[in-house]
Amino acid sequence: MGDGATISGHRLTGRTRVSELGIWYDAISPDGTPSSVLRFDPRAFAAPGSRERLVSAAGADRWLLRGGASGLLPVADLVTARGEVWLIASRRATPTVAELLMEPGDRPDAGAAGTVLVETAQALLALHSAGLTHGALHPGTVVIAEDGSALLAERGLLAALLGDTPPVERDVAAWSALARSLGGAWADGDAARLIERAAAAAPAAGLAAARDTLIMGRDALPPGFTTRDRLVQTLHRWAAADVPTSPPPPAPDPGQVVTLLHAGAPQDRTAPPAYGHAPGGAPPYSAETGAPVDQDADVVMRFGPGVPTESTAEQIWRSGQDQLATLEPKPGRSRRPVRRPRRRRGGLAWAGAIALAIVAALVVFWLRQASTVDVAVEKVDVRAPKKTMGCDSTADITGVVTTNGGAGTIRYVWVRSDGQKPAEQNVRVLAGSTSVELPLHWKVSGRSTFRGTATLRVLAPTASGKAIQDKASFSYKC
Repeated sequence: MGDGATISGHRLTGRTRVSELGIWYDAISPDGTPSSVLRFDPRAFAAPGSRERLVSAAGADRWLLRGGASGLLPVADLVTARGEVWLIASRRATPTVAELLMEPGDRPDAGAAGTVLVETAQALLALHSAGLTHGALHPGTVVIAEDGSALLAERGLLAALLGDTPPVERDVAAWSALARSLGGAWADGDAARLIERAAAAAPAAGLAAARDTLIMGRDALPPGFTTRDRLVQTLHRWAAADVPTSPPPPAPDPGQVVTLLHAGAPQDRTAPPAYGHAPGGAPPYSAETGAPVDQDADVVMRFGPGVPTESTAEQIWRSGQDQLATLEPKPGRSRRPVRRPRRRRGGLAWAGAIALAIVAALVVFWLRQASTVDVAVEKVDVRAPKKTMGCDSTADITGVVTTNGGAGTIRYVWVRSDGQKPAEQNVRVLAGSTSVELPLHWKVSGRSTFRGTATLRVLAPTASGKAIQDKASFSYKC
């Protein structure tokens, strides 16, 4: 590992991956443990109030993590330097499920798919029980940690930048799509049918029912899969084969790094900030049943001292019991936000407040009218290395998608000539961006002469209404 730039004490290693929000960098924290840093695309902050909403979303994650929540990529800090914004996570943000789906050769099995799906479902249920949503779940926002556990990354960040309030139903539909992607790529036979039943159960009966479908049907999965051994083996192969794809960016001058998450701020002491809650004042959802929580009943916090970190379903998943058991967690103390006394204001102040409210409403209306353009892909261009690749090397293929500058989700798939089963992927783009890069890292090993062709097929949405594609080829000789 070469020397890299340092952001708030975290040294960048040079290994990167592209995200819809910017670029993720693997890093080493000041205490020598692996970490990661997300450098936001400056264009992401075009909308008024986007930075404030981002701080609110990151603060909500910190509140959950400090209360004992699991299943999230832990946010350590949010900082700004030289006008750029960086998110620091205390664990690596690689590899993602999307990266593992593109891995050739020996891939994770149906047990790995089941583990990822159960853990992501449980993490989403915990978010919903706290009145929060993810908003941008897809294979590129699910990280596989060093121990093989699945972590949700970028929770609420894209929604914060867009000023969006994602409903719970969006998370449920996204989990169902994730299940079908993993079932199609990593499973077959009875295991594939089990995962498909879970994918169908999610929108029909909720995430809890989908999770329980996997748990009760675990006999269809490979024996011993709950140890995550297959995932960990895949991680070791991925780490050994992957190489840094680009040099780290220039480091900001010392003293110019300013934290946006201040210790002791209200979001660290009380309930999560209002931004990022389920829309329309929707009630929190139970992490066990997936049903809305009765707001009139006594409040029981799901996180806090004395509460088990694993849910009932997860304990069954680990222990292999034959039927669901009811475990009584010790109730934690509920944290209530401190209410500030209202101040009386004179008539002039009320008039000013009303005027400001009218102006704000007009601004919001104008912004919504201006951002109604949906994304449409107009052109696809694929570039591959021209130089013949040597032994045991990686072909870095770049697909560039040209859009109309609208916002939305692009559905695409990389098709490889070596017969590897393609997996459909999604990427969300921000308004104002007319070009999106979709990389493919094709690893080739062994002694042979090989010509590989990669085709990037954009399924939707396109300007013509039909799928469009482009392809490029490279040569390998060893």
